Amino acid sequence: MGTPKPRILPWLRLQLDLGQLEGVAWVDEGRTRFRIPWKHGLRQDAQQEDFRIFQAWAEASGAYAPGKDKEDRPTWKRNFRSALNRKEGLRLVDDRSKDPVDPHKIYEFVTPGVGDSPEPDMSPDTSGRDSIPDTHEDILEELLGDMILATLPDGDPPGLAVAPEPPPQLLLSPCLDIHAPCPDLAPPKNPLRGLLVPEDEWEFEVTVFYRGRQTFQQTVFCPRGLRLVGSEAEEQTLPGQPIRLPDPESALTDQGVVGYVRRVLSCLGGGLALWREGQRLWARRLGQCHTYWAMGEELLPDSRHGPDGEVPKNKDGSVFDLRPFVADLIAFIEGSGCSPRYTVWFCMGEAWPQDQPWVKRLVMVKVVPTCLRALLDMARVGGASSLENTVDLHISNSQPLSLTSDQYKAFLQDLVEDMDCQAMGEA
Repeated sequence: MGTPKPRILPWLRLQLDLGQLEGVAWVDEGRTRFRIPWKHGLRQDAQQEDFRIFQAWAEASGAYAPGKDKEDRPTWKRNFRSALNRKEGLRLVDDRSKDPVDPHKIYEFVTPGVGDSPEPDMSPDTSGRDSIPDTHEDILEELLGDMILATLPDGDPPGLAVAPEPPPQLLLSPCLDIHAPCPDLAPPKNPLRGLLVPEDEWEFEVTVFYRGRQTFQQTVFCPRGLRLVGSEAEEQTLPGQPIRLPDPESALTDQGVVGYVRRVLSCLGGGLALWREGQRLWARRLGQCHTYWAMGEELLPDSRHGPDGEVPKNKDGSVFDLRPFVADLIAFIEGSGCSPRYTVWFCMGEAWPQDQPWVKRLVMVKVVPTCLRALLDMARVGGASSLENTVDLHISNSQPLSLTSDQYKAFLQDLVEDMDCQAMGEA
């Protein structure tokens, strides 16, 4: 049995009544609504007082012992938010966490008298380390500690650096009755957020194999996706950039196999369409050629498991979701998960090669979103250490980024927050 910890709502009501924590206060006479400061730790005006409420709950719940445990503001904040979100008697009324002057949130007790009971919570979880946050909001916060962010000098690659001196304070000009420019208080722009912009094209590397022999490879930017076709004359009016699979004559000597491959290509009709929309990759079969798909490793698919699905005909089918990929990538960086998969394999005209070598199949196509490969490469390079590494992410219009492992993980977690919010908006 673990040490009992207080229930958060009675504990929170006590803190509100005491009024000893900066920014934590009732906002109505009936004492049902209250405010909690919610400032990004990366803001240049962030101070220790802005996070006292999260630290206080970490101490009260046993997740943090001053002088013994290392300070971990992001975890304090996530556990606090997670604890509030699990309570049915409480709701978020107004989210002003992006306010440039006074970032905060307004909560409300929705059940009369809620939070009055002093009964302790006998849950054995006192560390807070096993609690799962409901969202990843503001997760990129204090992972960079108390560093002050500054841009690098002209000519250096864009990235994050530690400023050698504190930012200038707001000063009054001795000659003019105006204030000097105020330092940028907003968190730094996430350089990975371009992955979520619908208008931002993804780059795909397409590789074609006939009976295990590579016959084609091309890397293309596809504003409206791509379409694998067997003939240039097939349905030029359909959306997606057509990519013609090559004639097998130049790669194969067995004329019987050549004939079978040509038959598969002739059944592609309008082709196999693949495109990105939102957080997902979608596929649709526009011809008579049955096609099965699976997520595989970068070099070879696992020949001992079945397909993840069959591409539907004239109907959209999801073949990849960006959010679990990013979540798995974070776990991989932390050492608690395996390398996430991002390569989509298609088997055309035949059943998926389950329990037999895939190289025996007539037509196999491998599609790699190059930006996802770059994200994983960066995790492999920087995940094992906190040394600074420069990696070209190959995102449209991107430049090489110089990020530490913690910075990279923080921006990935910020992506998860964006995707969570986007999913809630679509629900």
